[in-house]
Amino acid sequence: MTSPFAVPREEQRFVDAARDLAPRFAAAADEHDHEATLPVANLTALHEAGLDMAAMPRDRGGSGLSYQALGEILGIVGKACPSTACVWTMHLGAAQALVGYGPPVYAEELAAGKRFANALSEPTGGNLFLMPLQRAEPVDGGFELDGAKRFVSGCEIADHFLVNALVDDGPAFFGVSRDDSIEMVSIWDSMGLRGTRSQLVHFRNTLLRHGNRCHIVDPTAPNIIALGLPWLSIGVAEAALDAATDHARKRVVPSTGNPVGDMQWVHFDAADAHVKLLAARVLAERSMWLADRNAPGALDAAVEAKLYANQVAKDIAEFGLRVGGGSGFLRSSPIQRHFRDAQAGALMAFSVEVCRDMIGKRLTGGEQPRYGERGVERPVVDLHAT
Repeated sequence: MTSPFAVPREEQRFVDAARDLAPRFAAAADEHDHEATLPVANLTALHEAGLDMAAMPRDRGGSGLSYQALGEILGIVGKACPSTACVWTMHLGAAQALVGYGPPVYAEELAAGKRFANALSEPTGGNLFLMPLQRAEPVDGGFELDGAKRFVSGCEIADHFLVNALVDDGPAFFGVSRDDSIEMVSIWDSMGLRGTRSQLVHFRNTLLRHGNRCHIVDPTAPNIIALGLPWLSIGVAEAALDAATDHARKRVVPSTGNPVGDMQWVHFDAADAHVKLLAARVLAERSMWLADRNAPGALDAAVEAKLYANQVAKDIAEFGLRVGGGSGFLRSSPIQRHFRDAQAGALMAFSVEVCRDMIGKRLTGGEQPRYGERGVERPVVDLHAT
């Protein structure tokens, strides 16, 4: 029986393209992690495979890829190299806004292979990435922004930034091309997702041009980043489980001569990990299914999927570390990288604390703020909100 969440047959070629690229991405993942280098070759390969434009609207030259197919692709890429998946998700998210709601030039730039980055999260903003605190002042030709954005994944190779600021006391979104007013501050030396190089970016009296304003009708509508982030954790969890079970099969306990995998606790915990991962996938697939149908509950479902996927990734990565023991603790083992990468999802906006608060308020009838409003502010780090 075909799953109700199956990728449409006509889009399977895009999933196959990602699956063909995945072994190459996986082979370089440890190096990008160790050296904290951007996976530029991977991002280029995704573009050359047609996956950048595939996710864009048909009326802007894209293929109108379903969220269902995009989720599957993000999971594949995230399992192979989560830093690649994270930078690419943010690239697509910025492009979705600029191509879909900005001037036609952005579709042309994306098709030509130009890079996009989200610059929405502010140093003091917490999870308020849709409600900026920094004000842009009116000048000839637009507005001028003097402020900083943090955790801007892939910023060092970005040609265009999606930037938000307060304009007339409300949030406004602009496309900003790289110029001398934009300064990268090299602060990225993180525990996990080291290949994203998500630096701090200063906009020093940067012009936000009238002509590059994105007239987003509803910033809370289903979008690639909100719906895609659960898949990043799912990819990490799948890689962590594969590494753990591979180690369990191959590693022999000297005192018994039997594989680690023969231990009953390993059987039990592996079974739990497998079922949790299946459940996380179903929640994420459900959110994509709802988004493809423009259902009003799509973002609520994405918050639920993200919360669970983040927790599952951490649980499975911790299981892998227990299975690996001292060997898994060494840098030479992929187990320790999966453990470090698994921590990031819970910190990414909306963080798990905010997700819990939003879901809990909905269940108990508490005041429920809309996405991006000040009511969801929390004093927690929103790693990779951009």
